[in-house]
Amino acid sequence: MKAISYSRYGGPEVLEYGERPDPKVGPDAVLVKVRAASVNPVDWKCQAGYLDGMMDAVFPVVPGWDVSGVVVRPGVSVTEFAEGDEVMGYVREDFLSRGTFAEYVAAPVRTLARKPRTVGFEEAAALPLVGLTAYQVLHQALLVGRGDTVLVHAAAGGVGSLAVQIARHLGCRVIGAAREAGLEQVAALGAEPVRYDEATFADQVRALAPLGLDAVLDTIGGPYLRLSAGLLAPGGRLASIADGEVLALGGRYFWVRPDPTDLAVLADLVDEGVVTVRVARTFPLERAADAQRANAEGGLNGKVVVTVP
Repeated sequence: MKAISYSRYGGPEVLEYGERPDPKVGPDAVLVKVRAASVNPVDWKCQAGYLDGMMDAVFPVVPGWDVSGVVVRPGVSVTEFAEGDEVMGYVREDFLSRGTFAEYVAAPVRTLARKPRTVGFEEAAALPLVGLTAYQVLHQALLVGRGDTVLVHAAAGGVGSLAVQIARHLGCRVIGAAREAGLEQVAALGAEPVRYDEATFADQVRALAPLGLDAVLDTIGGPYLRLSAGLLAPGGRLASIADGEVLALGGRYFWVRPDPTDLAVLADLVDEGVVTVRVARTFPLERAADAQRANAEGGLNGKVVVTVP
């Protein structure tokens, strides 16, 4: 099969397009013909070696964890999916090697759900990691519910924009922090926008929530995480996906995990029109390095997706 891979840590320059062996399909996996795979910051951070202390890399590594495609062959013990089923997944294992930037991927069934019916493969591939992160943080770490006032950081970004939509669906009042260019999008999602400015940020939030925040979802860390901790109401909850300092501030450091039930709920929310996924740019598989550069540069109004014909 054709695939993108890297044989050493580095930037986009280490990515190579060429032939790789077809995946072997274990008993609890399915062979998926990849139609699209989205780029996430964690992809190029893994590739740069930033997660080397956490995850082994079995070189050559095929990058990518998000995927959408069509089931070609189920494993011998699989009853959840059949040939021809359209699926999406967050195909993360406990090591780096068998990713989704390829024509085929052997995906464990614990990482998959059926693709939403109402969107294409590109949008479906853009959903799993960011959608699961937002959904799981809100439900498991922050325990948000109707009437809560929730601050979402980087609310125009991948995780943040999904978190705004899900929290609104749960009946929360949402304050969305963003750079100037993203404030209009944050408002369009139904959140009350606040602009990133260290000197005025706390005052902006207090003006909207003088009694304090019930929950904060941090996606950027650093000074804004520390400022947010001081804006919580008594009993308020703090969670970060970006900065371990949250533990010292009394909050929770959260790492998303594959979950087929949660992924199926997200698919339903898409089909019901509750959640919308934006795709900003698409690149063919052989241009995955350019897709990675576009993701790393930021400033896009949506996800970057690699397509496989």
